[in-house]
Amino acid sequence: MHRWPLEIEQTIVDRRLLADDQPVLVGVSGGVDSVSLLHVFHLLSPLHRWNLTVAHLNHGLRGRESDLDARFIERMARCLDLPCVVESVKVNIAQERGASIEMVGRRLRHEFLGRTAERLQINTIALAHHADDQIELFFLRLLRGGGGEALGGMRWIRPAIYHPRIHLIRPLLGQSKEAIHAYAAETGLKFREDSSNASPDFLRNRVRRVLIPAFQRHFGPSALRTVLRSMDIIAAESEVVTEAAAGWVRQRRRKPFDRLGLALQRQCLRLQLENLGLSYDFELIEQLRQFPGRRISAGAMEIISRNTSGIVRRHESSPTFKLGESVIGIEETGVCEFDDVRLRWRTIAGTGGLLPPRRDRTEYFDRDKVGDMIRLRHWRPGDRFQPIGLNGEAKLQDLFANAHIGREERHRLVVATTGEGTVFWVEGLRLGECFKLDKGTRRRLKWQWLRSRGNALR
Repeated sequence: MHRWPLEIEQTIVDRRLLADDQPVLVGVSGGVDSVSLLHVFHLLSPLHRWNLTVAHLNHGLRGRESDLDARFIERMARCLDLPCVVESVKVNIAQERGASIEMVGRRLRHEFLGRTAERLQINTIALAHHADDQIELFFLRLLRGGGGEALGGMRWIRPAIYHPRIHLIRPLLGQSKEAIHAYAAETGLKFREDSSNASPDFLRNRVRRVLIPAFQRHFGPSALRTVLRSMDIIAAESEVVTEAAAGWVRQRRRKPFDRLGLALQRQCLRLQLENLGLSYDFELIEQLRQFPGRRISAGAMEIISRNTSGIVRRHESSPTFKLGESVIGIEETGVCEFDDVRLRWRTIAGTGGLLPPRRDRTEYFDRDKVGDMIRLRHWRPGDRFQPIGLNGEAKLQDLFANAHIGREERHRLVVATTGEGTVFWVEGLRLGECFKLDKGTRRRLKWQWLRSRGNALR
């Protein structure tokens, strides 16, 4: 047997991830990581009498490409003589709940895996996250201001998010992406490439392709090992605070919230927000912590507050807050309406970055940088944007504050993102720096908008 599966086997034994004779649900996306994990489990299962089942959720976000991923996995499972469960969902419909499409996709994956495991009476789900994913996650969460629970990264084993009686295991967390690719190449494994992984518009991809290579180049490979070691330390210390916070949330007779330590207060609020299914950032938690009784926007159609006892509650939302998202394919010309805003666009051939004369409610973008699909929605806490002329991204809520745009008004404004989720236009703000016309521009996207009560498009 190849040496690499034996390394994974030793990890499983040393960390007590899986006992002999256990059934295992293996989550497979079709990429090299999950295909390699499935291949290793298939090799080891006769030795440990593991009963494997393959599971795949088709989000449908990449159209035909997503459907081909699902068919590839079904064929692979048949070749390995393994049962396979494939389910399709429409993420855009679920998106109407107001969370980001990435958050909804993650939730749907975990719900699908947990639900499938419960139905098949399987208590272990194997996922293919690896060491490079850990490092990417560390930098992503560092850039977004994560605390100890976030910076500690993923755990080798932990209860499933929505099904606590089922455990998630990640046997590849100690393996590098390079080692996984080497194994796939040596054994001739076939897998599917996700085209969205190459897009520079996606923050995770910029961390993966720009930040981490630069970090390694300047500080050496040992620096990445130091990051992983630090994550282990942070995770262990964070678990102590999380357990204390979970105990406080469960108790009926609690220690007064204002007598808890700062870290424990924040963790108690974080756990409650997660239990309510709400996304959060540092600013939201701090507003809840510092201002008991104040009603705070936690996203479109979500108004929350905490009482003096520290308990977070939802409130009936104001009708001025909007929800939903529209996904639009950009043709040469088009018109659409989103809530109270009518949008019109047109692709114009022409090179160079020379701007046409300035006109009200009209912007010009580099058509090829925007891409073939856009998403229209409203502001969500945590959104980041780089207006033209600004050196780097800023939180959209900070830009709103600088422009003296009130909290309710922020939720009326339309936000346009690329298909991958990068904001390129916000109604009332300057256009996105990364999407402006320049010397390399080959096609311009003329972008016009009009609110229902206002002057006609010219």
